[in-house]
Amino acid sequence: MKLIVQIPCLNEEKTLNDVISTIPKKIDGIDVIETLIIDDGSSDNTVAVAKEIGVTHIVRNKHNLGLARSFTKGLDACLARGADIVVNTDGDNQYPSDEIPNIVKPIIDGQADIVVGHRGGMDNPHFPYFKRKLQVWGSRVISWIIGTHVPDAVSGFRAISRDAAEQINILTTFSYTIEMLVQAAHKNIVIKSVTINTNAKTRESRLFKSIPYFIKMSGMTFLRVYTMYKPLKVFLYLGMAIMLLGALPVLRFLYFFLNDGGGGHVQSLIIGGTLFSLGFFTVILGIIADLISFNRKLTEKLLYRIQILEEKIERNDP
Repeated sequence: MKLIVQIPCLNEEKTLNDVISTIPKKIDGIDVIETLIIDDGSSDNTVAVAKEIGVTHIVRNKHNLGLARSFTKGLDACLARGADIVVNTDGDNQYPSDEIPNIVKPIIDGQADIVVGHRGGMDNPHFPYFKRKLQVWGSRVISWIIGTHVPDAVSGFRAISRDAAEQINILTTFSYTIEMLVQAAHKNIVIKSVTINTNAKTRESRLFKSIPYFIKMSGMTFLRVYTMYKPLKVFLYLGMAIMLLGALPVLRFLYFFLNDGGGGHVQSLIIGGTLFSLGFFTVILGIIADLISFNRKLTEKLLYRIQILEEKIERNDP
């Protein structure tokens, strides 16, 4: 079984050696351990350092593409190089590499296809209080909506089996973490969490400028992805809420109509009727979107089978 540890990098010359040098040389159940970095348009000596310390594979972006695209590019590169398990970690050494055996064990034992490193929530000494609180409550909301318990939904330290990696199609350009969980839950891919330690912070995050920006982008990403996979539920609830809102002024009109003929209250009927119609068409839109989603599912299944077929051809399997 081959494990490839992939590391998206943007100007990580100072910490990359710490990440690579502490990756275990042997792990029970793993025959081959390789490393791969995705250089996301670094302007420092990240690539030179990677070559010097013996990184197995180097993938380079011609310019900065962002974390999500770099992650996807790395995942494709790992699959093309025969990885049975891919571990994604950060180049800033936030996640201790000696935790890799713990995070791959559920996959080796056949208990999960995606394993997410849980950074300890409120017990993490390396995060400020507000960030810990945001992480815990945000993860609870996401877990409740997708129906799968993930105590650290935005953790980037995760192990992915080959089968799961072949089914995940990251479309967002901000961060892959939430979208992967939504897709995995929708496709009944088994997700497990493992509690890990973290190292002290070596630099500020390059993914987002501030906590409010991160909340906004993560919320938009989640809403977009969840709507993509659960369009009928989203539009049905939205449409029913609008229809309920429209029913209130209609009931107001009927009340005055039955009591004094409704004089001067026709505007309530017009507003209510407009809102009710808008809600009805929103529900219809959800039905159409749900039908479209079936075509997307068929397309994803077809792509998955084509990928499996291509791998068999490359291995000369019958």
